[in-house]
Amino acid sequence: MSKRLILAAALALPLAACATAVPPVEVTRFHVENPARSGSIAVEEMPGNPDISLEFRTYATAVSQEFQRVGFTAAQANAPSDYVALVSFRRSFRPSGVDRSSDKPVSVEVGGGLGSGGGRRGGTFGGLGVGVGINLSGKPKDIVTTELHVQLRRRADSTAVWEGRATTEARQGTPAAQPGLAAQKLAAALIGGYPGESGRTITVK
Repeated sequence: MSKRLILAAALALPLAACATAVPPVEVTRFHVENPARSGSIAVEEMPGNPDISLEFRTYATAVSQEFQRVGFTAAQANAPSDYVALVSFRRSFRPSGVDRSSDKPVSVEVGGGLGSGGGRRGGTFGGLGVGVGINLSGKPKDIVTTELHVQLRRRADSTAVWEGRATTEARQGTPAAQPGLAAQKLAAALIGGYPGESGRTITVK
């Protein structure tokens, strides 16, 4: 294999890793016969939300932005809104795969052959060192399940006019498991196409 082809293959590996697909989202929505399609909305924390932290702002912002995309407006400061979007989210973890932490590490190299013991070796082409290590050992990462629950209520009488839940899973440590990306993905899947078909569970990719 020519040096140029080997170098191209080495550079393509990290690019392929970055192109990992975002996991699908499972969405279920319920609403009254003619739910509101406009008006001002204030996003508030749902009573009993298990995670009271700065992370809540990430989800609240994502929900507000998505409601604005479907026709609502953000409530003005110190002014009562027409509707209140109550938001709750939770993250849970479960083990994935078989624990192979006692196995001997294996490293796959480009230009440096196949090595063991976790070491890295790289070939050198024209002064440019190339070495791509892939660790195939260690304890498998947990699966992170993230759920977003949103309830839209009319402020005047506190009547619920729309409600939905969205759930997605991703391996711990991947971009899709990060709160920022998860919040945007869940909010977009849940509120996109508002109000959606009531009582039906769909998968949004």
